[in-house]
Amino acid sequence: MPAPDPRAGRAAFSHPAFVLFQTARFLIVASVEMQAVAVGWQVYEITKQPLDLGLVGLVQFLPGILFFPISGHASDRFERRKVLSSCYAGFALCFTLLLVLAQRGVHSVTAIYAVLILLGLVRSFNGPASRSILPQLVPEEHFPNAVAWNATTFQAATILGPSFGGILYAAFRGPSAVYATAMVTAIVALITTLRIKPEASARPREPLSFKTVFAGLRFIWHEKLILGAISLDLFAVLLGGAVALLPVYAREILHTGPWGLGLLRAAPGVGAAITAGLLAHRPLRGRSGPILLWSVAGFGVFTILFGISHSLVLSLIALFLVGASDMISVIIRAVFVQMGTPDEMRGRVSAVDMIFIGTSNELGQFESGLTAQWFGTVPAVILGGVGTLVVIAFWAWLFPELRHAGELSAIKSGKLQEASEPGGGAT
Repeated sequence: MPAPDPRAGRAAFSHPAFVLFQTARFLIVASVEMQAVAVGWQVYEITKQPLDLGLVGLVQFLPGILFFPISGHASDRFERRKVLSSCYAGFALCFTLLLVLAQRGVHSVTAIYAVLILLGLVRSFNGPASRSILPQLVPEEHFPNAVAWNATTFQAATILGPSFGGILYAAFRGPSAVYATAMVTAIVALITTLRIKPEASARPREPLSFKTVFAGLRFIWHEKLILGAISLDLFAVLLGGAVALLPVYAREILHTGPWGLGLLRAAPGVGAAITAGLLAHRPLRGRSGPILLWSVAGFGVFTILFGISHSLVLSLIALFLVGASDMISVIIRAVFVQMGTPDEMRGRVSAVDMIFIGTSNELGQFESGLTAQWFGTVPAVILGGVGTLVVIAFWAWLFPELRHAGELSAIKSGKLQEASEPGGGAT
């Protein structure tokens, strides 16, 4: 039996367009994460109300709900590289506005929320374009490897971004340096993206109509494997999201400062990045559906562990395991959605997927802030983790396609039914 090629784990990096995309994506995600640490600490410092941290997520989520049909259609109708470049320019503008507010010493969260609404609008277009361009950068046989490295890049940025943001906030005693650094980083990401040359076949330019903009919703509704996977993420992470309350944990429970908040925000990214790197070199084998269900269950269990912790070290370990568990499900869902969708519909399907993700993340932040306001911070996190476990059990019953999904290599456009049959796709 021939020895495995050590280069196989880095196959996606043999394509220059993928390398440029990952460089730009790392920079833009790092800049967004830096901004998130600064905004979270700044808002809580102004109001001292957990509910206001929840509103930070809500105001970024609502534009995505309103514009997802148009954003998905834009990614399918126009060149995705140009859409992505426009979004990166939008991020730079938002960071500039936050910098101006910080420099002027604005002590009202209303102005900050206004900028975050604009940031949410940019993100609503960025998500579908970023996701749907990935299959255009590598051949199909290298796509699972590209997904794993794409996730690794994202998580590396979520490690360094919050950590660096927290350090900058503490070192310069305020958010201005964080916003300035994020602005410059976004500009470099924009310049890098302009050099990408995707290899893609011509796509039909469908006219803007009710039927075409909502085609992604209809596609997902009929593909139960995709529907089950992304709706599982919606409800499980919606209940189990504790990230919005990290400023409260850092300040009131773990008694640390901005540097500690940066470490807490980075911990899930560390776990996720290590897991993604391992999966890039050792791809998942066996039935992907049960693996997905068990990984989300682990997310709920480790969320509960974080909720009951009063130790910074134990909290960091719990968040590390939260990120590791979540990353397994992220990679499986990404292959389900991107490889199971025709290229001419990937933008619209990705837009719907981003709504599910945005609901679980941003609306989950609002849910966490609201329940913390009602029941207290620790009970809110524990109840959320328990709710995640309940969702897992219900979804395993509601979507038998998830229980029966086979090898990820069997997931191809038009062949989801075969891949989700009992034993289907197994080799």
